[in-house]
Amino acid sequence: MSFDVAGDKYDRFMGRYSRELAPRFIEFAGVESGMAVLDVGCGPGALTERLVQRVGAEDVAAADPSEQFVAAAAERAPSADVRLAAAEQLPWEDDRFDAALSQLVVNFMRDADTGVSEMRRVVRPRGVVAACTWSYGEDMEMLRSFWDAARRLDSGAPDEASTMPYRTVEELDELWRRTGLSEVTTDHLRVETSYTGFDELWDPFTFGVGPAGAYLAKLSREQREEMRTELFKGLGEPSGPFTLSATACAVRGSA
Repeated sequence: MSFDVAGDKYDRFMGRYSRELAPRFIEFAGVESGMAVLDVGCGPGALTERLVQRVGAEDVAAADPSEQFVAAAAERAPSADVRLAAAEQLPWEDDRFDAALSQLVVNFMRDADTGVSEMRRVVRPRGVVAACTWSYGEDMEMLRSFWDAARRLDSGAPDEASTMPYRTVEELDELWRRTGLSEVTTDHLRVETSYTGFDELWDPFTFGVGPAGAYLAKLSREQREEMRTELFKGLGEPSGPFTLSATACAVRGSA
């Protein structure tokens, strides 16, 4: 899978959902004015930008292992402390923040236990460590529709609903407790996004973003066209605007 793309391409693919999810996630995490907050795996900065609006740029830091995403996040939140770093090696001292949040990233960490432990390390005692991931089954219509189309054409195609780790609140709860976090709570956060037409949904799949984009990039031109047709049919052949929903599994604990 690949996230080595320009920030605007990610925004057109998944960022439209991230922007809707960010304020709901911030509320779930209990971020309030006056808190120092870290965004781990910030991507192009959808959550970072919202955190700046909530607590002020001087109290927001962010990290991502993609140079292009870091550049995009720094442009979106120019006064925040945005750094190039992986979750497993955060470049901040112990007990630096009141909260560490990670939106749609835990299941892409190289080592989730280490990444969450790092989030816990940089948060002060009793501080918040929170994350959310997509519920990859029927509750994430964009990806569900894509993989259903892929598997109708290729029975050997992967399926994030069965292969992606940490896609349920139960898995996240276990991970949080395993890394020593306490007072763990979970919830589901639902968002919707609207498309002006099918091409607005389809074109970003061709950018090569994430598992779906990586899968599509390996197909021949003819196979990609078959995928496009199959996805279009699977969505009911929309002739105009349509809306898709997505549900994220969220977890919060105390350091």
